[in-house]
Amino acid sequence: MSSTDKWHWFLGDPLEILIVLVVAIISRAVLIRAVGRVTKHALSSADRGDTRAVTVTRLLRSIITGTVWTLALITILAVIGIDVGPILASAGIVGVALGFGAQTLVKDFISGIFLILEDQYGLGDVVTIGTTHGVVDEVALRTTRIRDDQGVLWYIRNGEILTVANHSQNTSWEK
Repeated sequence: MSSTDKWHWFLGDPLEILIVLVVAIISRAVLIRAVGRVTKHALSSADRGDTRAVTVTRLLRSIITGTVWTLALITILAVIGIDVGPILASAGIVGVALGFGAQTLVKDFISGIFLILEDQYGLGDVVTIGTTHGVVDEVALRTTRIRDDQGVLWYIRNGEILTVANHSQNTSWEK
């Protein structure tokens, strides 16, 4: 292989892959920074805005990271000559099958999204969920962690949360 062929090879696929990776890294960084600023600004005026902003920012960071790297991987596969059409079709079919098989997990994730967006409770709130009473330690997409008065850490699946008493959002009723 002559030096011209080597140079042409380097300027081909490897350079395109490098560009995809650089664009993915920069895109992720810019999007995460923007999300951090927007959520902090949008939620700072609300009560407990800082904890809610942290929770929403974590959620959006996870979504951004997953989306950016999935798109980068698909683009890289296309660059190296792999037909991504069948992969995307198979992923769709697998997604539907997993959706049926993991209905409880999907229910937990969807409930988690609504819990976070509706601001039913946030980090540090004193809540009663079912028979569990304590301080919210973490609100994630799938579970909520509550630490009770004895220091026991309870993991509650978000899809199982039917009622919540938030003692930190207690307001007086004036007549």
